[in-house]
Amino acid sequence: MTAGGLSWLGRAVLLAVLPAVLATGCRHAAGSASARVQPAVPSSSAELGALLVTRVASGLPRVPDAELKPPAGPKRLEDIASYSTDPAEQRTVLRGYGYRFGWERFWGTPSGPMTGVFVDQFDTPAGAAAYAQDLAHNDAGHYHAMLRENAPTLPSGCRTLTVDPPEPTAGLRLPASFVWCTHGVFSVSVTAMAQRSAAAEAEVRSVLTAQLDRLPPR
Repeated sequence: MTAGGLSWLGRAVLLAVLPAVLATGCRHAAGSASARVQPAVPSSSAELGALLVTRVASGLPRVPDAELKPPAGPKRLEDIASYSTDPAEQRTVLRGYGYRFGWERFWGTPSGPMTGVFVDQFDTPAGAAAYAQDLAHNDAGHYHAMLRENAPTLPSGCRTLTVDPPEPTAGLRLPASFVWCTHGVFSVSVTAMAQRSAAAEAEVRSVLTAQLDRLPPR
């Protein structure tokens, strides 16, 4: 497995470029309820990383963080800004959102299905909601696909996108499904590529539900 073969799922492709202006008045979505004791809000990226799902419904193998380009794992504001063509401008944008830190994790193989989870933490729910909304709209434009708001099978406020047929020139070898949600001060993004779009959509729903359940209460 080579880093180059997995680079399609790095933020530079998956999340496109952040907008130069901040969105306002965005709603944040409720996460899934859980009967277990919920953890406290993380105070570091390492604590956030401990809350990410460790396996996915499809059973795909975990991809070591270092084998991705850029590497997965902990993310600082400077890391996310560096994926842009204008890092200085994006640092300003991210500060406006109140970005604190994030974590990324991936499963899959270079030539087959893949799944990625992105969880980012902000100072306020409003910042998380604005960030998630802008990423969703930017990716819809990037992939020339229609964004679906408030899908009935997902928590309120989530946005979904399906790309089928695939777009190899945009890094998508197989049909792909994307979802963006917020849960309090967290933005949660999940994406999956699978042999069929229905399988990708099912994977995204399952992984999103599991991830929201692991986060602290809103």
